Amino acid sequence: MNEPNPTSVLSESTSETQPSVYEMIREDIISARHEPNARLKVADLAELYGTSTNPIREALQQLRGEGFVVMEPNRGARVVAIDEDFVRDIIEIEVLIEPALTKWFVSIVTDADIAELKAVQADIEKLNFADPRQHGELDTKFHQLIYDRHYNRHAAELWWKHREILRAISRRFPTSLSRRQAVLREHRELIEAISAQNAERAAAVVARHVEGSGRHIIEQMGVARRVKPPKNSI
Repeated sequence: MNEPNPTSVLSESTSETQPSVYEMIREDIISARHEPNARLKVADLAELYGTSTNPIREALQQLRGEGFVVMEPNRGARVVAIDEDFVRDIIEIEVLIEPALTKWFVSIVTDADIAELKAVQADIEKLNFADPRQHGELDTKFHQLIYDRHYNRHAAELWWKHREILRAISRRFPTSLSRRQAVLREHRELIEAISAQNAERAAAVVARHVEGSGRHIIEQMGVARRVKPPKNSI
């Protein structure tokens, strides 16, 4: 590529540098350190994260755009509940975006692209979920190989944004054995469909892959909610 890819640059920067103020606030919302419906005051956040107010305001605007907070007139930012409905809404969008990005990739794929996909998949299978964070990075790399070159940068960047949100949420929960097996199987099926230049089949595999991942996160969130002890329990 002649120009830097925004999603590639973003993935490299987030993995090689300290978390930004935005990332820290997002993580604290996802982990419920900032509770649902809590008010987020700029001055308080600046003190909490050891920064000035401008980065906080910028982070809150970005979080609003991603649906993590809502802005209310004269009342500032309020935390949105990161619950099953939140994840469902993202998955419904991704089921539309990712198959479309995949179909376009099939139309331009090269032997070198397929070889690279197979190499990343080999690394994923070798790791076999032993390190969740490393698996997440490899899995992201696998899908970026398919989406990164798409001409519609808005769609590719929206995928990236949703990918980071879901990855942050999923880190809180274990991945079941059945889901692990499904991920590996679906990746293999996707490579086969792309290699065969079968765009419709590749899109169908990706749609199933997205739906399965979303369903697993939602199920794990439900389990965690049901077993969470009351705040007043000892």
